[in-house]
Amino acid sequence: MSIGAGIALFVIGAILVFAVDVDVQYVDLDMIGYILMGAGAVIFVIGIILLARRRSTESVTRTVDPAAGERVTRTETSTSGDSTV
Repeated sequence: MSIGAGIALFVIGAILVFAVDVDVQYVDLDMIGYILMGAGAVIFVIGIILLARRRSTESVTRTVDPAAGERVTRTETSTSGDSTV
């Protein structure tokens, strides 16, 4: 979703900068377009980073043994998303 939102913001900003030729008294549409293009690029990069990061799950099991005390077992599984390892 963030990749699509980033592309949409970038396109809307580019349209405001390069295609719209309207003079508004209190608003600079070129600056708004550049801001939207920058925000779209940042959101797109964040979406790619979140898509590419490794996913991991961690499960913790605690068992209490009256004689020996507490025993903690920790298991972590990491998957990178690609099938070749």
